[in-house]
Amino acid sequence: MPFDQPATERRALITGATAGIGAEFARQLAADGWHLVLVARDAARLTESAAELTSRHGREVETISADLSTDEGCTEVERRLAGGSPVGLVVNNAGVSLNTPFLTSSPEDEARLLRLNVHAVMRLTLAAVQSMVERRSGAVINVSSVSGFGPVMPGSTYPASKAWVTSFSESIGLSTRDFGVRVMALCPGYTRTEYHDRAGIDTSKTPGWMWLRADEVVTGALRDLRKGKLVSVPVWKYKLMVAGLRHAPRRLVEAFSQDTRGRVSPEQR
Repeated sequence: MPFDQPATERRALITGATAGIGAEFARQLAADGWHLVLVARDAARLTESAAELTSRHGREVETISADLSTDEGCTEVERRLAGGSPVGLVVNNAGVSLNTPFLTSSPEDEARLLRLNVHAVMRLTLAAVQSMVERRSGAVINVSSVSGFGPVMPGSTYPASKAWVTSFSESIGLSTRDFGVRVMALCPGYTRTEYHDRAGIDTSKTPGWMWLRADEVVTGALRDLRKGKLVSVPVWKYKLMVAGLRHAPRRLVEAFSQDTRGRVSPEQR
């Protein structure tokens, strides 16, 4: 495992690294002695984040400006995973949600969601584990969501994409662990970041008790990765929610599906 390597040799690649959960992974790993490769679309924010992390923690920080919803962006990150200093931990955090019901969405927007939330995760996981298996060491964290365990956002395709991420990560994790490589799905609930604002999602009706902090999500994820878990659901209240989504009658789950971002009324049609 990369956590067992000397601090001077540990290097992590994080996508969606300039905000929210991705930025918190960068902060915690740098503080723990990891060198970093940060991936995001905004080159200016990447440069700013790298400078801050290097100044505060004295770690080497590389940056890759890439749009992972494109083949070109994925290819650029794949090249870095195949060459240069070995990457011991990959955090696939970049993702998107649409503030648009499926009934009024467009094929272009839905395809972009799938390319970022599913296709990019598949490609970068494959690129990472192929070299990690050869070294018999490494780990991948794929950021999924509690929403992937049930239809909690009727009319939204975001949970479906995250259901794929969770199932995919579990399956690949089972196949790589005999080679010393761990793959884990991280499934947080509502987390206070700029993610919802950037997507234009109204969160005013979400109860305060449902919100998590990015630091507790990341701390829990790294703890569960060390334990060898295939799926990490940080914080007890979301563990209970996942148990309900997995085992409660579907009609009961549907009755309590309160996230309305994917709903559209007949009047709107």
